[in-house]
Amino acid sequence: MSAARPSPPPAPQPVPELHAPSRWTAIDILSDLHLQAGLPGTTAAWARHLTTTAAQAVILLGDIFEVWVGDDAAEPGSFEAHCAAILREASRTRTLYFMAGNRDFLVGPDFLARCGVQALPDPTVLVAFGRRWLLSHGDALCLDDVEYQAFRRQVREPSWQQAFLAQPLAQRRELAARMRCASEQRKREHGLEGYGDLDAAAVLDWLRACEAEALIHGHTHRPADHSLPEGRQRHVLSDWDFDTHGHPPRGEVLRLQAQGLQRLAVPAAP
Repeated sequence: MSAARPSPPPAPQPVPELHAPSRWTAIDILSDLHLQAGLPGTTAAWARHLTTTAAQAVILLGDIFEVWVGDDAAEPGSFEAHCAAILREASRTRTLYFMAGNRDFLVGPDFLARCGVQALPDPTVLVAFGRRWLLSHGDALCLDDVEYQAFRRQVREPSWQQAFLAQPLAQRRELAARMRCASEQRKREHGLEGYGDLDAAAVLDWLRACEAEALIHGHTHRPADHSLPEGRQRHVLSDWDFDTHGHPPRGEVLRLQAQGLQRLAVPAAP
């Protein structure tokens, strides 16, 4: 017998809100870079965009890192420390926000403070340019992926996280590597179609509860713009890949401005 489909998670009340200052003219939103040491092209493109974008703020909507095993992983000389330096440099000239995804939910306050990045709860309402935009990584609403939802409930428990973080760093890295292998195997067997999309009814429930016109999310790697009932919308972010041979480089941000929402292709770093 298959596992029961989970109930839609209620939107938190009151919904956290991020109010954009009136001086901001552009906000960039991106997700699903899955940064790791073996992806130098993607990491370089991300670093270049963070430090050269015309936007006054950049919102990172989760799965920025392929895996995060604890803030102590950002030890001197590590890939995580390299990413911290990139974020810290970018935070000197623009405001950065981070919302956890399903890969990097263990990113903690110590790392974010070190990088000058502000944490955002999932979901958060962005109030900008006279509109309310609901921001989420998106994984909490993929209700058809019953196996993943069970895993998500387990690893978001404080007791599970405390037990995991209490293990030696090397052991955590080894466990994370095994989990990544299992995930890649699932992708090879099922492709994107094997992963559930966001539940349409749950999306509408969240939008109504948050009094928002549109949801912006990542997670599914299916960039698109969807029209919903009641004049609402759903905008799906692109994943990034500047390292895999055999297909063109892929990277995109959604830019919010007073005139609306625009998809911008990210160029590869020189």
